[in-house]
Amino acid sequence: MKVKKWKLASFLLPCLLLFALIYLAPMCMVFGSSFFEWKAGGVFKFIGLDNYINAFRNDARMLTALKNTGIWVVLQSVVHVMLGTVIAFMLSKRKKGWKVLRTIYMIPNVVSAAALAVIFLNVFNAQYGIINSFVKTVTGKPFMKNWFFDQNSAFITVTWSWLLYTGMIIILVLAGVLSIPEDVVEAAKIDGATDMQINMKIRLPLIRTIIGTCEILAATSMLREFELIYLTTNGGPGDTTLNLPLYLYKTSMTDNNYGYANMMGVILIIAGVIVVSAINRLFKMNEADY
Repeated sequence: MKVKKWKLASFLLPCLLLFALIYLAPMCMVFGSSFFEWKAGGVFKFIGLDNYINAFRNDARMLTALKNTGIWVVLQSVVHVMLGTVIAFMLSKRKKGWKVLRTIYMIPNVVSAAALAVIFLNVFNAQYGIINSFVKTVTGKPFMKNWFFDQNSAFITVTWSWLLYTGMIIILVLAGVLSIPEDVVEAAKIDGATDMQINMKIRLPLIRTIIGTCEILAATSMLREFELIYLTTNGGPGDTTLNLPLYLYKTSMTDNNYGYANMMGVILIIAGVIVVSAINRLFKMNEADY
């Protein structure tokens, strides 16, 4: 029985209207206003590409924010996903206590960013933090390093606040590994394949699209990372830990320069599209696993 086109359209129309109002209209406004000088109390003036030219030629903070964002995207895509994949393969052996470890790794993913920020501010506290206390105990000398507000350590300290917490990656990869048919693995063992060969040449290729999905989630999470940086260092000291979302926030909410902030929003959108497209092509996401 054929369904009439107008009936299909009537079902799709509410979704399309919601999408247009909630996503499409604001996105068009962001793109359009990025070509204007738009400040609180000022004139809404068309300036063409001046915001973009100024950002890449004259704005050192913009370049620093782009650099930091790029570094974090790469670290999250490589180290974060790789660590989660390795742990997932270890847990797939189903050794004693593997379910407990799986739950432990998920805890940071269910704790709010504000709570995690407070936890890390205490862990790295200069006076009573666990890290400084440990160093003091080992060396026997006073040690009061202010990790989050020292230019030599702020970037790596903020990075450690999320880099090792791979609970979501572990769950996704583990689900993929455990879904691989046992007869495929058994056939490889009968042919004399070692565990390493099975992991590298059978399991990894078969969960390619899952790992690609994890890469997309990890990379895009760094394109919108805001809370932990804002609550721990606020982009400091100086601009050491400034990233693009935080700079966008400061430009719009503190400087009231909405046109310039929307230009950064456009750059973030374009960066997200490029990253997702590159990962899709690299991992051949449109091709079947089997």
